[in-house]
Amino acid sequence: MSSRVRDAVRTLNPGYFAMVMATGIVSIAMLNHHAYAVSVALLWLAGVEYVVLVTLYSWRLIRFRAAVAEDLAEPARAFGYFTFVAATDVLGTRLAADQHHVVALVLLAGGWLAWLLFGYVIPWTAVLGYAGRPVVQFANGTWFIWVVASQSIAVLAAALEPAVTIGRRELALLAVFSWSVGVFLYAAAGIFVAARMLLYPLRPADLTPPYWVSMGATAITVVAGARIVQMADAPMVAATRGLIAGASVVFWTFGSWLIPPLVAAGVWRHLVHRIPLRYEAPLWSIVFPLGMYGVGGHYLGQADHLPIVKAIGANESWVALGAWVLAFAAMLHHLYRTLLRAPAAAAVDAGH
Repeated sequence: MSSRVRDAVRTLNPGYFAMVMATGIVSIAMLNHHAYAVSVALLWLAGVEYVVLVTLYSWRLIRFRAAVAEDLAEPARAFGYFTFVAATDVLGTRLAADQHHVVALVLLAGGWLAWLLFGYVIPWTAVLGYAGRPVVQFANGTWFIWVVASQSIAVLAAALEPAVTIGRRELALLAVFSWSVGVFLYAAAGIFVAARMLLYPLRPADLTPPYWVSMGATAITVVAGARIVQMADAPMVAATRGLIAGASVVFWTFGSWLIPPLVAAGVWRHLVHRIPLRYEAPLWSIVFPLGMYGVGGHYLGQADHLPIVKAIGANESWVALGAWVLAFAAMLHHLYRTLLRAPAAAAVDAGH
């Protein structure tokens, strides 16, 4: 078993923190529905997942530095590391909702520092420093995780701003700054991914779950915008409130429009071309956007007085909960088969 655990750590997907993101956002969705027991259970689980993954990635960094370096130099994988930033801030946002403001502030500081580090290092190592050209052929849905990371900082800063007395203007500046950067990053990622689709053949195997992050990035932009609109008065908020409120509606509309093509891509991949649907870490990249879309509808409906949007978000949150249950059950089954089951039994499964 120990050798299998080492192999699992060595090959750990850079984007596995998407599991914490998914668990945290579904916890927030359930809190908005007043399903407090479910929300708290998911919060505790998200915290455990976060600690376990931090431990595993630290082990991987110390023991398998070459594998980490390979990830950072690979444009199709490196952006997955931004899930750490988003997971940190989503967890902080849920904790802030329960008045754990000191812990949330610590997580905000850690997420912001990681965002700065990854935001300058990863584009250099994975894009500008990549030997193969053109790099655009490797653009995929994971590139939108940079957007999600930026907007997650805006969400947490906006959630904390009304609760503090010192540093309110600084948090408002951070929220608007991160939201604005995230909007421009979405435009850039969208251009690169669209260019990849238009210039290179698109096979069914290429339509991996992280493409759902293109919708999740719009949804978290909506959440960040709605939370900024609801912030206590500060100079930066007063200057941008109208602009951000209108832009949030535009992003919600575009994100809603993206859902049918994403569903159709899944049908084309798994039903038409019969690519097996099995558990893999990127599946959490579907659950998180579903949860974020539900939460986005809730906050946008409140902030801009849009009851239809709020109702859509409320109903879709239950879809996200169902998707989370399926993904978590599939993950437990996968871990049992790959890490806990006797080697002989695992070999028989592999033979089949």
